[in-house]
Amino acid sequence: MKRRDLLKAAASGAVAAALGRTAARAARSRPPNVLFILIDDMGWRDVGFMGSRYYETPNIDRLAAQGMVFTNAYANAPNCAPTRACLMSGQYGPRHGVYTVGTPERGPAAGRKLIPIANRTTLSAETVTLAESLKRAGYTSASMGKWHLGADPELGPVGQGFDVNVAGNQAGSPRSYFSPYRNKNLPDGPKGEYLTDRLTEEALKFIEANRARPFFLYLPHYAVHTPIQAKKALTEKYEKKEPSGGQGNPKYAAMIESVDQGVGRILAKLDELDLTKDTVVIFFSDNGGVGGYRELGISGGEITSNRPLKGGKGMLYEGGIREPMIVRWPGNVRPGSRCDEPVIGLDFYPTLLEIAGIEKQPGQVLDGESLVPLLTQTGTLKRDAIFWHFPAYLQGNRGTWRTTPAGAIRQGDFKLIEFFEDSSLELYNLKDDIGEAKDLAKTMPDKTRALHQRLVAWRKSVKAPVPTEPNPKFDPSTRSKR
Repeated sequence: MKRRDLLKAAASGAVAAALGRTAARAARSRPPNVLFILIDDMGWRDVGFMGSRYYETPNIDRLAAQGMVFTNAYANAPNCAPTRACLMSGQYGPRHGVYTVGTPERGPAAGRKLIPIANRTTLSAETVTLAESLKRAGYTSASMGKWHLGADPELGPVGQGFDVNVAGNQAGSPRSYFSPYRNKNLPDGPKGEYLTDRLTEEALKFIEANRARPFFLYLPHYAVHTPIQAKKALTEKYEKKEPSGGQGNPKYAAMIESVDQGVGRILAKLDELDLTKDTVVIFFSDNGGVGGYRELGISGGEITSNRPLKGGKGMLYEGGIREPMIVRWPGNVRPGSRCDEPVIGLDFYPTLLEIAGIEKQPGQVLDGESLVPLLTQTGTLKRDAIFWHFPAYLQGNRGTWRTTPAGAIRQGDFKLIEFFEDSSLELYNLKDDIGEAKDLAKTMPDKTRALHQRLVAWRKSVKAPVPTEPNPKFDPSTRSKR
């Protein structure tokens, strides 16, 4: 090649490089992508970065090391649908009316002292969802996995603002984790294909297709909800492993590892496409792990252990509502950082609005606070407390209660639970007693009274209905434990 040709080629290369840098700068100036990974029924201690020594989650642990871990992160409810309704609406349960899964009368009628509050099973079409808000900033969005808030065309993910719906409908669990799935919103794959792997594949395709524009990928895995079904090879691996800390279910462990493998593949795809710096990644669970019941005299249903937390899914004790949580936001969140401030699921909505540079709509009510000051370590939150409202009955597997109607407040280190049947109160200092073993209600009457007054005032502010009507079918002699 002659010298002038070499110079011409070099000039062309310089122009191409400059154009590439310009495109990269343009990509950096747009709102960041959002990847929200929501695991179903994963307990606070079901991952390595929170202390599990039986379950293996190297990819999720690596994500934790690259972002901020929240040690006092809470779901808005102790079971699936209400948590998702709060995430999508940014509102506490009394505003949207989704309090529980299905009927609020779960359990034998003779054991229910009160008539519970009626429950909505779908999120109203009038709700301005997180997906609809992000669309105003040009986001393309997809929901891939469990929706549990209604079905398309009106109340499923597409009806509620997502551009793509994969596998989402009113169902709270899959019929099978292996194809054929019998899910009208998910075409079957090859026989034996694993659902968690399939959702991962769909997520990879979506990221690839939308790499050039801001996207919101909501990935609410069906895993690790029942049925407990896992790939054979992974199950055999854990059958050879010694249980640890009360955790020792090989199939459940294999389900967790499949989730972890999927997380690793998705993070690798972000790296491959040079999208890591432009993507906020959130990892969270919708309620506590299914376990912790035997210690409270409740029979059946043990899958994992939430120790040192008390109780599990379906309860307002810590085991039912405290969740593993990670946020990775390159350039804004310091890798390996930790936040001990209590946060709750409805905080994600205002957080993502601020990150995307969007104002909430006029008159829109958002009950959470943006976590941006915590993520960037530039400030604190303004609120003084967070709340739960569960005016329903939730039966255990064999007729015993996971919970009767109840509400709760956490303010600072203290948490108070009120059981509506008899107005009984329990008070715990979570800083000194994370396992809620020592009820301080009688020894700290002033603190108990103050927190209860604050809880009552909050209920009034959000018009939270409390069940008071006696159940004529109630028979005290058949009463199980709460």
